[in-house]
Amino acid sequence: MTDHENSAKNLLKAPDNKSRRKFIGIASGVTGMTLLAPGIFLNQVAQAKTDAEAASSKVRWGMLIDTNKCKSGCNDCVSACADENGWKNQTRNNEELPNEVRVQWMRKVELKGKKTGREVSLPVMCQHCEKPPCVDVCPTGASFKRDDGIVLVDKHTCIGCRYCMMACPYKARSFVHSPVEFHDDYMPRGMGTVESCTFCVHLVDKNKSPACVSSCNEKAIMFGDLNDKNSDISKRVSQVASRQIRGDLRTDPGVRYQGL
Repeated sequence: MTDHENSAKNLLKAPDNKSRRKFIGIASGVTGMTLLAPGIFLNQVAQAKTDAEAASSKVRWGMLIDTNKCKSGCNDCVSACADENGWKNQTRNNEELPNEVRVQWMRKVELKGKKTGREVSLPVMCQHCEKPPCVDVCPTGASFKRDDGIVLVDKHTCIGCRYCMMACPYKARSFVHSPVEFHDDYMPRGMGTVESCTFCVHLVDKNKSPACVSSCNEKAIMFGDLNDKNSDISKRVSQVASRQIRGDLRTDPGVRYQGL
C-alpha cells in the first residue's frame, strides 16, 4: 500500500473536521472531477450548501402516504420523479441499462398480509430519517441532513464508496454506473456518485410540493411540515393511524404510511 493510500485510510478514521476536509481533497485528486456531468460547477454546489445552511430546524419536512388510495400498477409518482429529477433516460451506447445497474430514486412495492391476504401498494423512496444511517457512515460528509430534515448527497464530495447504500435499510440509494449525458442545472448528476430522493428540494425551497405529490391523481401523498401543528399533514397524522417502515430501527423516518 502506498503512502498516499495509507494517508487516505487513516483519515477515514479521523473524526475532526480538518481531517475530513483533507480527505476530501485527497479523494478529489484520486477520482477527479471529470466524472461529473457536463455543466456542473463548484458555484452550484456552493449555492446548494448555502441553501442547506439556511434551512430552519423549526421545520421538519415529511410525507404521509395513504396506501388505501395508492393503486396497484399505478406508477405516476415514479414517472414524475424520474422526469423532474432527470433519471428517466438511462442508456449506454443507445441501449437501455440492465435493471441491476439502473438508478432508482423511487419505486412501487407490493405487499400482501400473510394472515389477512390484504394487498397494498406503496411508493418507497429515501425516508429522510431524523437519524440517517447513511450520514453516519459517510467518510467525506457528502451525505448530510439539512436542518429541516431533508437528507441529501453532495455530488462534489461523494467518492462513490457506497457505504451509505449498505447502511440504508430502505434500499433507497442508487449508484450511477454510466456517464450522465443529460441533467438539469438544479439537479447535478455524475457517474461514480450516489443518488437518492431529495424530496424535490429545489421545489420545496420555492414553497412548492415534490413532483410525486403533484402528480398523484388519487391524492395519496401528503407533504408538509410535521412540526407545524396547524399544517394539513400534522393534523392528518394526529387523526389517523400511521406507521414508519422499520420503525424499530429508531431512525425516525420523515415518511409515514397510513393503512399498513
